[in-house]
Amino acid sequence: MGRRRGGQRWTGPGLLAAGLFAYIGLPYLLVQRQGLGTVRQGRPSGERVALTFDDGPDPQHTPAVLDALKAADMRATFFLLSGAARRHPELVRRILAEGHEIGVHAARHRHAWVRPPWEAYHDPVQARRDLERLSGTPVRWGRPPHGAYSLANLLGLRRAGLTPVQWSIEGGDWERGAAPQGVKGRVLRELHGGAVIVLHDSGPGAQVTPAALPGLLRGLAERGFYSVTLSELDAAPVTRQHLPARLMAGLDRRLDRWLGIRPALGRQGGLFRLQPLGFPLGGLRWPDGTPIPRGTPALEFHVNNPLLVDLGLRRFPPRARREFGWVAQDWRGRPELEQAEFIYCLSVHGPVLERLGFLSVPLAPHDQKRLKLWSDLMHRAYGTQPRKAQPVLSIMSRDEFLNRFGRTVTEPG
Repeated sequence: MGRRRGGQRWTGPGLLAAGLFAYIGLPYLLVQRQGLGTVRQGRPSGERVALTFDDGPDPQHTPAVLDALKAADMRATFFLLSGAARRHPELVRRILAEGHEIGVHAARHRHAWVRPPWEAYHDPVQARRDLERLSGTPVRWGRPPHGAYSLANLLGLRRAGLTPVQWSIEGGDWERGAAPQGVKGRVLRELHGGAVIVLHDSGPGAQVTPAALPGLLRGLAERGFYSVTLSELDAAPVTRQHLPARLMAGLDRRLDRWLGIRPALGRQGGLFRLQPLGFPLGGLRWPDGTPIPRGTPALEFHVNNPLLVDLGLRRFPPRARREFGWVAQDWRGRPELEQAEFIYCLSVHGPVLERLGFLSVPLAPHDQKRLKLWSDLMHRAYGTQPRKAQPVLSIMSRDEFLNRFGRTVTEPG
Protein backbone atom coordinates (compact mmCIF):
# COMPACT_ATOMS: atom_id res chain seq x y z
CA MET A 1 0.00 0.00 0.00
CA GLY A 2 1.40 3.39 -0.97
CA ARG A 3 2.00 6.31 1.35
CA ARG A 4 0.00 9.52 1.13
CA ARG A 5 1.63 12.90 0.62
CA GLY A 6 -0.25 16.07 -0.22
CA GLY A 7 -3.40 14.07 -0.87
CA GLN A 8 -1.67 11.86 -3.46
CA ARG A 9 -0.85 8.17 -3.08
CA TRP A 10 2.77 7.09 -3.58
CA THR A 11 2.79 3.73 -5.33
CA GLY A 12 5.54 1.12 -5.05
CA PRO A 13 7.11 2.05 -8.43
CA GLY A 14 6.92 5.73 -7.51
CA LEU A 15 8.73 5.15 -4.24
CA LEU A 16 11.36 3.07 -6.04
CA ALA A 17 11.91 5.77 -8.65
CA ALA A 18 12.22 8.44 -5.93
CA GLY A 19 14.67 6.29 -4.02
CA LEU A 20 16.83 5.65 -7.08
CA PHE A 21 16.84 9.34 -7.92
CA ALA A 22 18.00 10.22 -4.41
CA TYR A 23 20.60 7.40 -4.34
CA ILE A 24 22.00 7.70 -7.89
CA GLY A 25 20.31 10.53 -9.81
CA LEU A 26 21.21 13.41 -7.52
CA PRO A 27 24.85 12.32 -7.06
CA TYR A 28 25.12 11.92 -10.83
CA LEU A 29 23.69 15.35 -11.63
CA LEU A 30 25.26 17.38 -8.84
CA VAL A 31 28.56 15.60 -8.20
CA GLN A 32 29.49 13.65 -11.31
CA ARG A 33 28.22 16.19 -13.84
CA GLN A 34 28.48 19.54 -12.05
CA GLY A 35 31.33 18.57 -9.74
CA LEU A 36 29.74 19.75 -6.49
CA GLY A 37 32.15 19.02 -3.64
CA THR A 38 34.86 17.70 -5.96
CA VAL A 39 38.17 19.06 -7.22
CA ARG A 40 38.03 19.31 -11.02
CA GLN A 41 40.61 21.93 -11.95
CA GLY A 42 42.85 24.69 -10.67
CA ARG A 43 43.17 28.28 -11.83
CA PRO A 44 42.58 28.57 -15.59
CA SER A 45 45.10 31.39 -15.96
CA GLY A 46 47.92 29.37 -14.39
CA GLU A 47 50.66 27.29 -16.00
CA ARG A 48 50.18 24.25 -13.76
CA VAL A 49 48.18 21.16 -14.65
CA ALA A 50 47.76 17.88 -12.78
CA LEU A 51 48.28 14.58 -14.54
CA THR A 52 46.49 11.77 -12.69
CA PHE A 53 46.70 8.02 -13.27
CA ASP A 54 44.07 5.48 -12.23
CA ASP A 55 43.96 1.72 -11.57
CA GLY A 56 47.60 1.07 -10.59
CA PRO A 57 50.11 0.24 -9.45
CA ASP A 58 50.94 -2.21 -12.21
CA PRO A 59 54.47 -3.67 -12.56
CA GLN A 60 54.03 -3.92 -16.33
CA HIS A 61 53.14 -0.28 -17.00
CA THR A 62 53.62 1.96 -13.94
CA PRO A 63 57.46 1.93 -14.19
CA ALA A 64 57.31 3.27 -17.77
CA VAL A 65 54.96 6.05 -16.64
CA LEU A 66 57.31 6.95 -13.80
CA ASP A 67 60.32 6.89 -16.16
CA ALA A 68 58.62 9.35 -18.54
CA LEU A 69 57.64 11.71 -15.70
CA LYS A 70 61.18 11.60 -14.28
CA ALA A 71 62.72 12.36 -17.67
CA ALA A 72 60.41 15.37 -18.08
CA ASP A 73 60.91 16.52 -14.46
CA MET A 74 57.15 16.57 -13.87
CA ARG A 75 55.00 15.19 -11.07
CA ALA A 76 51.62 13.47 -10.96
CA THR A 77 49.04 11.89 -8.67
CA PHE A 78 48.36 8.15 -8.75
CA PHE A 79 44.94 6.84 -7.65
CA LEU A 80 45.73 3.36 -6.41
CA LEU A 81 43.80 0.16 -5.88
CA SER A 82 44.74 -0.88 -2.38
CA GLY A 83 44.94 -4.56 -3.30
CA ALA A 84 47.41 -3.88 -6.11
CA ALA A 85 49.37 -1.60 -3.77
CA ARG A 86 49.69 -4.43 -1.24
CA ARG A 87 50.97 -6.74 -3.98
CA HIS A 88 53.49 -4.19 -5.27
CA PRO A 89 54.63 -2.04 -2.34
CA GLU A 90 57.92 -1.31 -4.11
CA LEU A 91 55.99 0.68 -6.73
CA VAL A 92 54.19 2.68 -4.06
CA ARG A 93 57.55 3.50 -2.47
CA ARG A 94 58.97 4.55 -5.83
CA ILE A 95 55.94 6.76 -6.61
CA LEU A 96 56.41 8.64 -3.35
CA ALA A 97 60.22 8.72 -3.48
CA GLU A 98 60.11 10.45 -6.89
CA GLY A 99 57.92 13.28 -5.61
CA HIS A 100 54.52 12.09 -6.73
CA GLU A 101 51.35 11.79 -4.68
CA ILE A 102 48.94 8.93 -4.09
CA GLY A 103 45.18 8.91 -3.71
CA VAL A 104 42.49 6.31 -3.09
CA HIS A 105 40.87 4.70 -6.12
CA ALA A 106 39.24 1.75 -4.42
CA ALA A 107 39.77 -1.44 -2.52
CA ARG A 108 37.75 -3.26 -5.18
CA HIS A 109 37.28 -1.83 -8.68
CA ARG A 110 33.50 -1.80 -9.20
CA HIS A 111 31.12 0.87 -10.49
CA ALA A 112 29.31 2.65 -7.65
CA TRP A 113 25.89 2.05 -9.16
CA VAL A 114 26.14 -1.75 -9.02
CA ARG A 115 27.71 -2.06 -5.57
CA PRO A 116 25.62 -2.91 -2.51
CA PRO A 117 25.31 0.27 -0.46
CA TRP A 118 27.19 -1.07 2.57
CA GLU A 119 30.08 -2.16 0.34
CA ALA A 120 30.18 1.18 -1.48
CA TYR A 121 30.25 2.96 1.89
CA HIS A 122 33.05 0.91 3.45
CA ASP A 123 35.29 0.64 0.36
CA PRO A 124 36.97 4.10 0.52
CA VAL A 125 37.37 3.81 4.29
CA GLN A 126 39.16 0.46 3.96
CA ALA A 127 41.23 1.56 0.96
CA ARG A 128 42.50 4.69 2.71
CA ARG A 129 43.38 2.71 5.83
CA ASP A 130 45.32 0.17 3.74
CA LEU A 131 47.21 2.78 1.71
CA GLU A 132 48.18 4.86 4.72
CA ARG A 133 49.38 1.78 6.58
CA LEU A 134 51.39 0.69 3.55
CA SER A 135 52.86 4.07 2.61
CA GLY A 136 53.25 5.69 6.00
CA THR A 137 51.87 8.95 4.58
CA PRO A 138 48.47 10.64 4.91
CA VAL A 139 46.14 10.27 1.91
CA ARG A 140 43.76 13.16 1.21
CA TRP A 141 42.31 12.46 -2.27
CA GLY A 142 39.71 9.93 -3.47
CA ARG A 143 38.44 9.10 -6.93
CA PRO A 144 36.00 6.18 -7.22
CA PRO A 145 36.15 3.82 -10.22
CA HIS A 146 34.78 5.43 -13.39
CA GLY A 147 34.39 8.69 -11.46
CA ALA A 148 30.91 7.44 -10.54
CA TYR A 149 29.03 8.33 -7.38
CA SER A 150 26.12 7.09 -5.33
CA LEU A 151 24.85 8.35 -2.01
CA ALA A 152 26.65 5.47 -0.29
CA ASN A 153 30.12 6.04 -1.69
CA LEU A 154 29.78 9.81 -1.16
CA LEU A 155 29.08 9.14 2.51
CA GLY A 156 31.97 6.67 2.53
CA LEU A 157 34.38 9.22 1.07
CA ARG A 158 33.22 11.71 3.69
CA ARG A 159 33.63 9.15 6.46
CA ALA A 160 37.14 8.39 5.19
CA GLY A 161 38.05 12.10 5.21
CA LEU A 162 38.84 12.09 1.47
CA THR A 163 38.27 14.96 -0.95
CA PRO A 164 36.67 13.62 -4.16
CA VAL A 165 38.57 14.35 -7.38
CA GLN A 166 37.11 14.38 -10.88
CA TRP A 167 38.82 15.75 -14.00
CA SER A 168 38.49 18.44 -16.63
CA ILE A 169 40.27 16.48 -19.41
CA GLU A 170 39.75 12.79 -20.12
CA GLY A 171 42.52 11.33 -22.22
CA GLY A 172 40.34 8.50 -23.56
CA ASP A 173 43.20 6.01 -23.36
CA TRP A 174 40.74 3.29 -22.30
CA GLU A 175 38.46 3.66 -25.34
CA ARG A 176 38.34 1.03 -28.05
CA GLY A 177 40.72 1.91 -30.86
CA ALA A 178 42.69 4.40 -28.76
CA ALA A 179 46.24 5.04 -29.99
CA PRO A 180 49.16 7.00 -28.50
CA GLN A 181 49.00 9.84 -31.04
CA GLY A 182 45.26 10.17 -30.60
CA VAL A 183 45.48 10.36 -26.81
CA LYS A 184 48.29 12.93 -27.01
CA GLY A 185 46.38 15.04 -29.55
CA ARG A 186 43.15 14.92 -27.58
CA VAL A 187 44.77 16.09 -24.35
CA LEU A 188 46.74 18.88 -26.05
CA ARG A 189 43.66 20.13 -27.90
CA GLU A 190 41.70 20.41 -24.66
CA LEU A 191 44.64 21.64 -22.58
CA HIS A 192 44.01 24.61 -20.31
CA GLY A 193 45.54 26.12 -17.21
CA GLY A 194 44.65 24.22 -14.05
CA ALA A 195 43.54 21.11 -15.95
CA VAL A 196 43.14 17.84 -14.08
CA ILE A 197 43.91 15.15 -16.67
CA VAL A 198 42.91 11.52 -16.18
CA LEU A 199 44.90 8.67 -17.74
CA HIS A 200 45.58 5.07 -16.69
CA ASP A 201 48.67 3.11 -15.68
CA SER A 202 46.83 -0.21 -15.51
CA GLY A 203 43.98 -1.88 -17.38
CA PRO A 204 43.05 -1.19 -21.03
CA GLY A 205 44.27 2.42 -20.95
CA ALA A 206 47.74 1.32 -19.92
CA GLN A 207 48.20 -0.34 -23.30
CA VAL A 208 48.33 3.18 -24.76
CA THR A 209 49.40 5.68 -22.11
CA PRO A 210 53.09 4.75 -21.59
CA ALA A 211 53.75 5.20 -25.32
CA ALA A 212 51.77 8.45 -25.46
CA LEU A 213 53.28 10.02 -22.36
CA PRO A 214 56.74 11.20 -23.56
CA GLY A 215 55.22 13.13 -26.49
CA LEU A 216 52.41 14.45 -24.31
CA LEU A 217 54.87 15.75 -21.71
CA ARG A 218 56.91 17.45 -24.44
CA GLY A 219 53.70 19.04 -25.72
CA LEU A 220 52.91 20.38 -22.24
CA ALA A 221 56.36 21.92 -21.95
CA GLU A 222 56.22 23.45 -25.45
CA ARG A 223 52.99 25.22 -24.49
CA GLY A 224 54.44 26.53 -21.26
CA PHE A 225 52.66 24.10 -18.93
CA TYR A 226 54.04 21.66 -16.38
CA SER A 227 52.42 18.90 -14.36
CA VAL A 228 52.33 18.95 -10.56
CA THR A 229 50.62 16.91 -7.86
CA LEU A 230 47.07 17.75 -6.87
CA SER A 231 48.29 19.24 -3.60
CA GLU A 232 50.65 21.50 -5.55
CA LEU A 233 47.87 22.49 -7.95
CA ASP A 234 46.16 24.10 -4.95
CA ALA A 235 42.66 23.57 -6.35
CA ALA A 236 39.54 24.06 -4.26
CA PRO A 237 36.43 21.87 -4.41
CA VAL A 238 33.41 23.14 -6.34
CA THR A 239 30.86 24.78 -4.03
CA ARG A 240 27.27 25.87 -4.54
CA GLN A 241 28.57 29.36 -5.28
CA HIS A 242 30.46 27.95 -8.27
CA LEU A 243 27.45 26.22 -9.83
CA PRO A 244 26.06 29.25 -11.74
CA ALA A 245 29.47 29.73 -13.39
CA ARG A 246 29.65 26.03 -14.29
CA LEU A 247 26.15 26.13 -15.75
CA MET A 248 26.99 29.26 -17.75
CA ALA A 249 30.19 27.67 -19.05
CA GLY A 250 28.18 24.61 -20.09
CA LEU A 251 25.71 26.85 -21.93
CA ASP A 252 28.65 28.53 -23.69
CA ARG A 253 29.94 25.15 -24.89
CA ARG A 254 26.54 24.16 -26.23
CA LEU A 255 26.12 27.47 -28.05
CA ASP A 256 29.60 27.08 -29.52
CA ARG A 257 28.70 23.69 -30.97
CA TRP A 258 25.37 24.96 -32.29
CA LEU A 259 26.80 28.13 -33.87
CA GLY A 260 30.04 26.63 -35.17
CA ILE A 261 32.27 28.68 -32.86
CA ARG A 262 35.78 27.22 -32.55
CA PRO A 263 38.74 28.13 -30.32
CA ALA A 264 41.71 29.81 -31.99
CA LEU A 265 44.14 27.15 -33.26
CA GLY A 266 41.74 24.56 -31.83
CA ARG A 267 43.07 25.15 -28.30
CA GLN A 268 40.19 24.83 -25.87
CA GLY A 269 42.05 26.56 -23.05
CA GLY A 270 42.80 29.69 -25.07
CA LEU A 271 41.38 33.14 -24.56
CA PHE A 272 39.50 33.50 -27.87
CA ARG A 273 36.89 31.55 -29.84
CA LEU A 274 36.10 32.45 -33.44
CA GLN A 275 32.94 32.55 -35.54
CA PRO A 276 32.90 33.49 -39.23
CA LEU A 277 29.58 35.08 -40.19
CA GLY A 278 27.85 37.88 -42.03
CA PHE A 279 27.94 41.01 -39.88
CA PRO A 280 24.57 40.88 -38.07
CA LEU A 281 23.94 44.57 -37.25
CA GLY A 282 22.75 47.38 -39.48
CA GLY A 283 23.13 51.15 -39.50
CA LEU A 284 26.66 51.28 -38.08
CA ARG A 285 29.71 53.11 -39.42
CA TRP A 286 33.44 53.04 -38.95
CA PRO A 287 34.72 56.04 -36.94
CA ASP A 288 35.69 57.75 -40.23
CA GLY A 289 32.07 57.56 -41.40
CA THR A 290 32.41 54.60 -43.78
CA PRO A 291 29.29 52.36 -43.55
CA ILE A 292 29.55 48.82 -42.16
CA PRO A 293 26.95 47.01 -44.31
CA ARG A 294 24.89 44.29 -42.69
CA GLY A 295 25.96 40.89 -44.04
CA THR A 296 29.61 41.86 -44.72
CA PRO A 297 31.83 38.76 -44.27
CA ALA A 298 33.33 39.17 -40.81
CA LEU A 299 35.06 37.30 -37.97
CA GLU A 300 33.57 37.61 -34.50
CA PHE A 301 35.72 36.71 -31.52
CA HIS A 302 34.28 35.57 -28.20
CA VAL A 303 36.23 35.66 -24.95
CA ASN A 304 36.77 32.64 -22.70
CA ASN A 305 34.87 34.07 -19.73
CA PRO A 306 36.19 31.80 -16.92
CA LEU A 307 39.73 32.59 -18.05
CA LEU A 308 38.99 36.32 -18.28
CA VAL A 309 37.55 36.31 -14.76
CA ASP A 310 40.65 34.57 -13.42
CA LEU A 311 43.03 36.84 -15.33
CA GLY A 312 41.31 40.11 -14.50
CA LEU A 313 41.39 43.10 -16.80
CA ARG A 314 44.91 44.13 -15.74
CA ARG A 315 46.44 40.85 -16.94
CA PHE A 316 44.19 40.53 -19.97
CA PRO A 317 46.09 42.76 -22.48
CA PRO A 318 49.46 40.92 -22.51
CA ARG A 319 47.73 37.56 -22.76
CA ALA A 320 45.45 38.92 -25.50
CA ARG A 321 48.39 40.24 -27.54
CA ARG A 322 49.97 36.82 -27.57
CA GLU A 323 46.79 34.91 -28.34
CA PHE A 324 45.69 37.34 -31.04
CA GLY A 325 48.71 35.84 -32.77
CA TRP A 326 46.87 32.51 -32.69
CA VAL A 327 43.82 34.23 -34.20
CA ALA A 328 46.04 35.64 -36.98
CA GLN A 329 47.38 32.16 -37.73
CA ASP A 330 43.84 30.81 -37.96
CA TRP A 331 42.70 33.71 -40.14
CA ARG A 332 45.49 32.97 -42.62
CA GLY A 333 45.20 29.21 -42.41
CA ARG A 334 41.50 28.31 -42.21
CA PRO A 335 39.72 28.53 -45.59
CA GLU A 336 36.36 29.38 -44.01
CA LEU A 337 37.87 32.56 -42.50
CA GLU A 338 39.54 33.89 -45.65
CA GLN A 339 36.65 36.09 -46.79
CA ALA A 340 36.28 37.96 -43.48
CA GLU A 341 36.98 41.67 -44.03
CA PHE A 342 37.26 42.63 -40.37
CA ILE A 343 37.26 41.21 -36.86
CA TYR A 344 34.97 42.42 -34.11
CA CYS A 345 33.62 41.83 -30.63
CA LEU A 346 30.44 43.06 -28.92
CA SER A 347 31.21 43.65 -25.24
CA VAL A 348 31.50 46.06 -22.34
CA HIS A 349 35.30 45.90 -22.61
CA GLY A 350 35.71 48.51 -25.36
CA PRO A 351 38.25 50.65 -23.43
CA VAL A 352 40.51 47.63 -22.82
CA LEU A 353 40.32 46.57 -26.46
CA GLU A 354 41.12 50.12 -27.56
CA ARG A 355 44.49 49.69 -25.84
CA LEU A 356 45.08 46.79 -28.22
CA GLY A 357 44.27 48.87 -31.29
CA PHE A 358 40.55 48.21 -31.76
CA LEU A 359 38.18 51.02 -32.68
CA SER A 360 35.00 51.53 -30.65
CA VAL A 361 31.69 52.08 -32.43
CA PRO A 362 28.52 52.98 -30.43
CA LEU A 363 25.59 50.61 -30.82
CA ALA A 364 21.93 51.33 -31.47
CA PRO A 365 20.02 51.72 -28.16
CA HIS A 366 18.02 48.48 -28.55
CA ASP A 367 21.18 46.45 -29.29
CA GLN A 368 23.00 48.14 -26.43
CA LYS A 369 20.20 47.31 -23.98
CA ARG A 370 19.98 43.67 -25.12
CA LEU A 371 23.73 43.11 -24.88
CA LYS A 372 23.97 44.87 -21.50
CA LEU A 373 21.36 42.54 -20.03
CA TRP A 374 23.30 39.51 -21.28
CA SER A 375 26.59 40.96 -20.00
CA ASP A 376 25.13 41.61 -16.54
CA LEU A 377 23.76 38.06 -16.40
CA MET A 378 27.18 36.59 -17.25
CA HIS A 379 28.98 38.76 -14.71
CA ARG A 380 26.62 37.65 -11.95
CA ALA A 381 26.93 33.98 -12.99
CA TYR A 382 30.71 34.19 -12.81
CA GLY A 383 30.60 35.94 -9.44
CA THR A 384 31.79 39.38 -10.57
CA GLN A 385 30.13 42.78 -10.41
CA PRO A 386 28.47 43.94 -13.65
CA ARG A 387 30.47 46.70 -15.31
CA LYS A 388 28.99 50.18 -15.58
CA ALA A 389 30.30 50.63 -19.11
CA GLN A 390 27.85 50.13 -21.97
CA PRO A 391 28.47 47.54 -24.71
CA VAL A 392 30.17 48.77 -27.89
CA LEU A 393 31.32 47.30 -31.17
CA SER A 394 35.12 46.81 -31.03
CA ILE A 395 36.34 46.45 -34.61
CA MET A 396 39.57 46.19 -36.62
CA SER A 397 40.17 45.59 -40.34
CA ARG A 398 41.80 42.38 -41.52
CA ASP A 399 44.92 44.15 -42.82
CA GLU A 400 45.39 46.11 -39.61
CA PHE A 401 44.89 43.04 -37.43
CA LEU A 402 47.31 40.84 -39.38
CA ASN A 403 49.87 43.65 -39.44
CA ARG A 404 49.62 44.09 -35.65
CA PHE A 405 49.41 40.46 -34.55
CA GLY A 406 50.42 38.32 -37.51
CA ARG A 407 54.06 38.25 -36.44
CA THR A 408 53.28 37.72 -32.75
CA VAL A 409 55.25 34.90 -31.15
CA THR A 410 52.57 32.34 -30.29
CA GLU A 411 54.42 29.99 -27.96
CA PRO A 412 54.32 29.28 -25.14
CA GLY A 413 50.72 29.61 -24.00
